[in-house]
Amino acid sequence: MASSHSRRSGLPSPSPAVEWLSLTDLGRLYGVSAVQTGRILVAAGLRERSGEPTVEALRLGLAVMGPPRHHHHSALWSRQGCAAVLERDGLMPMAQRSLVSLWADLLSALQLGAPGISTSAEEMARELPQELVRPVNLALCQLGSSFRVQPPQRPGDPQRKGQRKAGRRESLR
Repeated sequence: MASSHSRRSGLPSPSPAVEWLSLTDLGRLYGVSAVQTGRILVAAGLRERSGEPTVEALRLGLAVMGPPRHHHHSALWSRQGCAAVLERDGLMPMAQRSLVSLWADLLSALQLGAPGISTSAEEMARELPQELVRPVNLALCQLGSSFRVQPPQRPGDPQRKGQRKAGRRESLR
């Protein structure tokens, strides 16, 4: 019964899976202001220019109306739900941005080579999480490095099929 009451009142449900944030806190995760975050949500059709969540944002569970503060209701936004909207607009979480920068610096330095380091940029790049390949390659480009991380081959890729056929031919001989 408590969950239906929280839906009627507009308060966030006590679900631990959803993290509810103010517009300021949501923007802070991406290193941008609440104003910029709000503009992105307006452009995506999730926020009215007045600051209220749209009916669609409420229906999708991307926003809830929080308790009144300073004589008006303030919206709270789902961190997980809004992430796709913000990232589709080109934002990257600050934590990921730092990680991408570290990987790009490391791979660029390894490509140049250094005495006493026995691993290559190619070997180290194999350890890069797949979701960071594209942003790390962009960062490498910005650093002026010619090195690029090759995305992992998928089982259905034509290049791998050819490699498997060649491997089978060798094993048949």
